[in-house]
Amino acid sequence: MSLQYHLIHGHVGPHPVFNNSRIADFLFTHLDEFGDKREDIMKCLDYVFNPARGGRVLLAVENDEIVGAVVINNTGMSGYIPENILVYIAVHQSQRGKGVGKELMKRAIDSSPGNIALHVEPENPAVHLYRKIGFTSKYLEMRYQK
Repeated sequence: MSLQYHLIHGHVGPHPVFNNSRIADFLFTHLDEFGDKREDIMKCLDYVFNPARGGRVLLAVENDEIVGAVVINNTGMSGYIPENILVYIAVHQSQRGKGVGKELMKRAIDSSPGNIALHVEPENPAVHLYRKIGFTSKYLEMRYQK
């Protein structure tokens, strides 16, 4: 069976089959060492489906199982900060190297009005995909942790 892609807009609400919990489980498992705690992933998904905030989720699905996912949050800003932030992208190990990540990124870009920012660790192999697609490193991100 071929892959199917699902775009879930935040203003429409969660998908009846691929709900937030199922998406969070997939991301928690397949983000590998670059992931976050499950509760943080759930906060990101809750943000997407909050009508005052918004965003979108893109899924690659095969045989009713998620094999790839992208989560984008709207920032509510424009110009000085991109309108969108790509928070998570993960592809199942069995689908890596087959173009699923590239297709998810293409669809994420096409479905997002405005510019997109993302954060990636320098040692993450996905950085090569992001550069190939056209992402650039405009700034060095710095954080102050409290």
